[in-house]
Amino acid sequence: MSKIPVIDLFAGPGGLGEGFSALEDSSGADTFGLRLSVEKDNYAHETLELRSFFRQFPKGNAPEEYYHLIKSDIRIPEEFSDKKEKLFQLYPDESSRAKKEAWQATLGEVPVSVLDKRITSEINGASSWVLIGGPPCQAYSLAGRVRNGGVNENDHRVYLYKEYLGIIARHQPPVFVMENVKGLLSAKVNGRGIFGMMLNDLQHPSGLFPDTGCPDYKVFSLSAKPAENVFSHQPLYNRKTDFLIECEKYGIPQKRHRVILLGIRQDINVTEIPVLEESEPVSLQDVIGDLPRLRSGLSRRILSQKKGRDGRLKFKYEILEDSFHNWRRIFNGLKKEILHSNGFTNKLNGTLQVSPSSRGGGFVLAKDPSKKPSKLASWYHDPRLEGVCNHESRGHLDDDLKRYFFASFFLKVHGRSPLLPDYPPSLLPKHKNAGSGKFVDRFRVQNPEQPATTVTSHISKDGHYFIHYDPNQCRSLTVREAARIQTFPDNYFFCGSRTAQYRQVGNAVPPYLAFQIAKIVKFVLK
Repeated sequence: MSKIPVIDLFAGPGGLGEGFSALEDSSGADTFGLRLSVEKDNYAHETLELRSFFRQFPKGNAPEEYYHLIKSDIRIPEEFSDKKEKLFQLYPDESSRAKKEAWQATLGEVPVSVLDKRITSEINGASSWVLIGGPPCQAYSLAGRVRNGGVNENDHRVYLYKEYLGIIARHQPPVFVMENVKGLLSAKVNGRGIFGMMLNDLQHPSGLFPDTGCPDYKVFSLSAKPAENVFSHQPLYNRKTDFLIECEKYGIPQKRHRVILLGIRQDINVTEIPVLEESEPVSLQDVIGDLPRLRSGLSRRILSQKKGRDGRLKFKYEILEDSFHNWRRIFNGLKKEILHSNGFTNKLNGTLQVSPSSRGGGFVLAKDPSKKPSKLASWYHDPRLEGVCNHESRGHLDDDLKRYFFASFFLKVHGRSPLLPDYPPSLLPKHKNAGSGKFVDRFRVQNPEQPATTVTSHISKDGHYFIHYDPNQCRSLTVREAARIQTFPDNYFFCGSRTAQYRQVGNAVPPYLAFQIAKIVKFVLK
């Protein structure tokens, strides 16, 4: 049986597409075939292309050269790209299909005629196919609205969903899946709720694109049944939040809440739409507890500070030598200072272990290659990898190391992450908001016994919201740890600089959630 084509728009590093691609039928054959992934970011596109190459081979039969590449620990992105192209030259057919599938393009800028031609070619006359994607969400996010003073009607990102809608109107997929942030439900522009406007447009695409003659769509929640079990007309829901998926309820080790809509063309005869099945929570330790332990890196120390003409503090820094000897000296000093000054010593006697000496790297060889995460092991683990990719710690200010160490011990004593008022005055950050009552959770240690908090693209800027729970490691989470939280398989390699890797992971849809959504889409189409 041929695969059901999937077109992925605003694909990011490919979380949605990965989940759909992983679904197999009873014979072990792929149910869906990713035909086109459109993404504008250069490094995310490179990640998509490399993953598409990996998927061109039957499961478990990717060439050894692929593993050589992702285990090569190349630190310069351009050198990695050159080596990737050499791999592609060894397998011209597979690389050609991968390059065709992963398309670097900006929706809204690429000519509609070019875009439509590509989509039509990849659908290739199939009557059953799926459109998936998540239009950029920064304009709707709660953090973005706080930063920008609300939703700006002149921000082009507010209306990027109309690029997605235009493709629905012109190509009329039997099913579409659209993802966005929780803030979409409360966002307004000119006093009008954006979610209601978007929902109406998705239900009636021809309203904005009358020349297409597009039929209406029924838009369903994936987590709640309609208030009325009616399939002859638009399903009814009591609350906007019925469209919200709380990922931790569905086996994702993360408290990530996202709006995901399932659109079904009105002529598709369905009498029942299943919803996602809730499962037992998966904790952070369940999915990162097996990864190699790493020490943090050393970056700088603040020597002095003064106010600039704009009123902001200006700092003078000293570069710290990033050797294990120097790190151990600094770590032992901060450990002594914080434990004795905060009364932790007696409460946690014996908790500290010998700290690791390595910061990791692009690839870290596992001491025990058979070691697996406690949960979702079959989803993450690849025995051929024999280690961990994208697992390198950041460098930190020595003052931040003190805060990380304090936070991780505070969690062990009090069972929660400390807020800024919980920190001793000597550990408060030197910025004007430290005592303002804003951002009181600026330094957040992740609780190992619970799903992690939401991984966002902000993790690319600093790791203060993602402090590792182990005080012996005294650091923020690595890209691979964030990828585990997002449920990317371990053989899913993220290209680009470490900052670019963090950004890709933070922007993605969890593949394991997408896998569960794909089961529902398969039910609708079959």
